[in-house]
Amino acid sequence: MKGEHFNLRVYGLLMNQENQILISDEEQNGFKFTKFPGGGLEFGESLTDALKREFIEEMNLDIEIEKHFYTTDFYVKSAFDGGQLIAVYYVVKPLTEMNFNFGKFPFDFTNQTELNKQCLRFVDINNLKTDDLTFPVDKHVVDLLKTQLISYS
Repeated sequence: MKGEHFNLRVYGLLMNQENQILISDEEQNGFKFTKFPGGGLEFGESLTDALKREFIEEMNLDIEIEKHFYTTDFYVKSAFDGGQLIAVYYVVKPLTEMNFNFGKFPFDFTNQTELNKQCLRFVDINNLKTDDLTFPVDKHVVDLLKTQLISYS
């Protein structure tokens, strides 16, 4: 039946030395949203391989998976395809220098002309609010981050 499938997503929680966490502002087909970096699992991939691939694709950054942080434990309908969303979050750290033009403000799409736009930026974890992110599971993860604070390693 249409809509009765699972959408498996994997995300990375990356902190820097200034106690800031990396978030991604994106625009796809005119829809703007803010989320943690990551994306969908491709057939045949492990969760950690998918997350490493996403970080390479999105910012040409090799990462190390440090630990599992959270897996969705409540029902969420996928915003994009109507299936049931299952999202897995890992604490990650960069293995190489981050040579990326980080945004200074939300949706800072300076010099981007393509259909799917992305702005990666760091936000102080103490100032991060649930309303800063778009999707329900990311909002829940923000609350968890406030109670189970991760730190830069």
